[in-house]
Amino acid sequence: MEGLQIGTVQTGHIFRQVEGGYLLLINNQHVLLPFEDTDYDIEDNEALDVFIYYNRKDELRATTYIPSVQIGKYGWAEVVKILPRLGVFVNIGIDKDMLVSVDDLPAFEAVWPHEGDKLFVTLDVDHQRRLMAVLATEQIFLDRREIATEDLFNQQISGHVYFTSREGTAIFSEGGFRGFIHHSERETEPRLGEFVTGRVIDVKEDGTVNMSLLPLKQDRIANDAEVILEFLKSQKGVIPFSDKSDPQDIRKTFGFSKSAFKRALGRLMRENKVEQRNGNTFLKTKD
Repeated sequence: MEGLQIGTVQTGHIFRQVEGGYLLLINNQHVLLPFEDTDYDIEDNEALDVFIYYNRKDELRATTYIPSVQIGKYGWAEVVKILPRLGVFVNIGIDKDMLVSVDDLPAFEAVWPHEGDKLFVTLDVDHQRRLMAVLATEQIFLDRREIATEDLFNQQISGHVYFTSREGTAIFSEGGFRGFIHHSERETEPRLGEFVTGRVIDVKEDGTVNMSLLPLKQDRIANDAEVILEFLKSQKGVIPFSDKSDPQDIRKTFGFSKSAFKRALGRLMRENKVEQRNGNTFLKTKD
C-alpha cells in the first residue's frame, strides 16, 4: 500500500460513517477507524491524525490513540507474553501486541524478560509486512543519555536493563544515565528489561557510571553472619565448618565464598557469639 505506511502517524479525513466505525480517506485509500479506537466525537470531513496498523485479525485499522513507539520513534513497552521459541510480546498501547523476535533476545532464556518488565523499542516491518518491535541499540542509549556528574558517586539509581551478559549488565536509569554493572558487582545476572536499583561506584569521564548491585561490604558481612547464626540454631548449635573448611562445601551450604564465610565467622567470634573447636563451629550460650 504505497503511501500508507503501517506503524506511522498519518492524516486522514472522514469519508463516511459505517457499521463499527468511520471510514477514513488517507492518500486516496480507505481505512477503518473503529468506534473503540477513538475517544472523542468526530465531525464529518474532519481531518484526523491516526496511527496505522494491522489488528489481531490482520485487518488494516486506524486509531487516534497514538503510541509513543512508532517506526523511527522509540519508547518503553511492557512485556505481556513470552513464547520460548518465538520471542516476547510487548504492549505499545494499541489493539495488537508487538513481537520482539527471539533473534533480538539473549541466547539464554534464563535472562529473557518476564511479564511486567520493560523494553526500549521501535517498530519495523519484516519481509512479510508485519510490524515488529525492535530493541534499541547501544548507540541509541548513548545518544539519549544524560551526562553524569561527580555528585552521583555513592548514590542509588534505578532503571531498566537493556543489555546483559555474563561479563556485565547495562541499564538506562530513570534520570537518563547509562550505567554498567560488572559481573563481579552482582550476585546473579539480571534479566533483560528488569528494573534494578544499584549504587554508583564510579563516574566515568564520558559521563556514564559504573554501578554495583551488591550491598556495602560491612552490610554483606552482617548478612552473611546472620545466615551462619540461623544455620547454627537449626543444627542445635554446632556445624562441621570452620575457617579451614573446603570452599566448595561452604558455597554449597551457605551460598557464599570461603573468604566471605571467614569474614562473617570472624565477626561472630569477635562478638563472642561462636567459637571453633576441632574443625567445628559452636554457638556460644549466654552465661
